[in-house]
Amino acid sequence: MRYEELTIEGRNAVLEAFRAGKTIDKVFILDGCQDGPIKTITREARKYDTIINYVNKDRLDNMSETGKHQGVIAYAAAYEYAEVEDILNIAKEKNEPPFVILLDNIEDPHNLGAIIRTANLAGAHGVIIPKRRAVGLTATVAKTSAGAINYTPVAKVTNLGNTIEELKEQGMWFVCADMGGDLMYKLDLKGPIGLVIGSEGEGVSRLVKEKCDFAASIPMHGDIDSLNASVAMGVLSYEIVRQRMS
Repeated sequence: MRYEELTIEGRNAVLEAFRAGKTIDKVFILDGCQDGPIKTITREARKYDTIINYVNKDRLDNMSETGKHQGVIAYAAAYEYAEVEDILNIAKEKNEPPFVILLDNIEDPHNLGAIIRTANLAGAHGVIIPKRRAVGLTATVAKTSAGAINYTPVAKVTNLGNTIEELKEQGMWFVCADMGGDLMYKLDLKGPIGLVIGSEGEGVSRLVKEKCDFAASIPMHGDIDSLNASVAMGVLSYEIVRQRMS
C-alpha cells in the first residue's frame, strides 16, 4: 500500500477540499493576506475547527511542493477520523467493555503510528487524540502503523478533559501513565477503561491528569527515568489485557 502526504496548495484547491468535506488538519495562510478568497478559506477553516497558522512567505515557499501555493497550503488527514461514538459502538458490537487509548500531546508521528499498531494488537477499540498540540493522521503515521490504521479508529476531539468527563458519564473510568502513580500491578484495570498517555517530555498534562481516576506507574530499574511514549502505552495496555484474561 502506498501512503502519500495529502498536501493541498492553492486557493481554489484548498477551498474545494473544504467544500468537498475533506478533513483538513491545518491550514497555513500568508500573514497579512486578507483578500476575498483567503477570507472565504479562513471562514471555512473556522467552521470546521481547523487549526489556522499565519506564516511568512519564506515559510510557505519552503513548505510548497508545487511552487504555486498562492498564499495558502493545507494539510489533510491521510485517513478519515472516526467519532468517539464509533469507537464505543465497536466495543458494543463485540460485546466487550470499552478499552480506549487517549493521547495527550503526542507530537511524533512515529509514536502515534506505533501506538495505533499496538492498540490494534492489544484489542483496544480505538484511539482518541486532541486537535491541538498533537500530530494528526499523516502519511508517516499511517506507514508506521503497519496497516493498523485501517482497522483501529482514531477520533479527534477539541478538549480531551471534556471528552473524559463525557465518557465517565457513560460508565468508563480512566487511568493515566505517571511515574508518581501506583504500581500498575496493584491497580484493578478491568472493566470499561480509558488509558491516557502523555508525551515523553511533559507526560500527561495537569488538567487531564486531574480528570483521571487513577495514575499507574511502570516499574523501571535502569539508569534513565522514562520510557518512550509508545512503549509505555504498550506495557500498560498489555497489563490491561492480562487482567482482562485472568
